[in-house]
Amino acid sequence: MKKILLLPLGLLVCLCTMAQNQPTQPAKQSAKASKKAKENSKARLHEEDEIIFNKHSAFGIKLCTDGYGISFEKGKYKTPRKTTLLQFEFNEKKHPKEEKQSIGVDAFGQLNQAIYGKINNFYQFKVGMGQQYLIGGKGNKNGVAVTAIGAGGVSVGLMKPYYLDVVDASTRQTVSVPSKDFYTDTSGVYENVVLGSSGPFKGWGKTKFAPGLHAKAALRFDYAKFNPTIAAIEAGVNAEYYFTDIEQMLAVKEKKFFFNAYLTILFGRRK
Repeated sequence: MKKILLLPLGLLVCLCTMAQNQPTQPAKQSAKASKKAKENSKARLHEEDEIIFNKHSAFGIKLCTDGYGISFEKGKYKTPRKTTLLQFEFNEKKHPKEEKQSIGVDAFGQLNQAIYGKINNFYQFKVGMGQQYLIGGKGNKNGVAVTAIGAGGVSVGLMKPYYLDVVDASTRQTVSVPSKDFYTDTSGVYENVVLGSSGPFKGWGKTKFAPGLHAKAALRFDYAKFNPTIAAIEAGVNAEYYFTDIEQMLAVKEKKFFFNAYLTILFGRRK
């Protein structure tokens, strides 16, 4: 009789235990589903370029309507769409009247060239701060992210005298002189013969500095396949004002304000 009573009791205990264990499986499945949903959401945001990176760095090669240069940029992400930028640039600005002419071939068979009327090479070193705002994300790996950029800061102009190789009238030897001295000479120290330019390294010791300010506005198109990579083209306009007159060419009015359009190719990484 006791065995008969214990059998139903044992079955009842088993059923209760199973009933208690049953909700555990759906709970585990729910936790897995929630985790997977979060991962999918994160992946989707990453795909749409909405993930916030901490920072980025990028190098650029710049072509302007009046010259060329290189750049380096550090970015600090504030929100998924806003980035604070710190930018550095080094450029050479060409005057529209510059025209390089071939003069002849030297004893080593090298072509001699010079720019007649050029007084100074004009370089700029710029440091600027700005904001980058995401207008449209990539949407997919083959898309293009579009951002708007506004920046400004200080600019240091470097006027390096342009040197020419000419003939000394008294010694008949080749000498290297600032082109302005050659063009304005009335004493007959130099023969009226230009052999060529003295090269880019001559004259740095007599460089004059011109402090100034600059500002720019641009659009950047990032076509990199993966979000941690930067591969972009930036197109914009740039304005510069210097507190000292900039002399570039002989018999051409000096100026303080410069305006140009530019195109920069950028490569970098986000972290």
